[in-house]
Amino acid sequence: MSQAQSGKRVAILATHGFEESELSAPRAALRSQGVEVHVVSPDGKGIRAWAETDWGDTYEADKALSDVGSTDYHALVLPGGLFNPDELRLNDQALDFVRGFFEAGKPVAAICHAPWILINAGVVEGRRMTSVASVAQDLKNAGAEWVDEKVVVDNGLVTSRTPKDLDAFNDKLIEELAEGRHSGQHA
Repeated sequence: MSQAQSGKRVAILATHGFEESELSAPRAALRSQGVEVHVVSPDGKGIRAWAETDWGDTYEADKALSDVGSTDYHALVLPGGLFNPDELRLNDQALDFVRGFFEAGKPVAAICHAPWILINAGVVEGRRMTSVASVAQDLKNAGAEWVDEKVVVDNGLVTSRTPKDLDAFNDKLIEELAEGRHSGQHA
């Protein structure tokens, strides 16, 4: 367990249809470092995973979105999957929650389709990012510089492409969490 991570709290914001490994692997990596992790869902109820080709397990939420704010956490993780970010990017409360992390300069990590949420939150312009290939044009249209790399870090914003990149994604998430606030992270 890392002393640098002791006492830190991270939110994982997700809803039904999140890619299972993109929630379970970061949560396990963070917990292995002694980080307290809360799964936050819109209604605080369990959410069903998508496991690559079919529905997966149901994960219990620790908190409802209405009961938390960005001030409660040191960082935010946004798992992908197709359904999860498509729903969250239309949820004003979720977008406000995400913006709060950027305004405070706190690390945010988004993988796969999760950058859709960041686009709708209005926080990608001028950022260097990656994502699943099908989101690349959306990011470019929103003013981001999209690159095809397994993990990209831009002032506390960590992005990755797919579950195959989870090891690199988790390593950079933990590194950025240890670094803390980033003055270049902005809304």
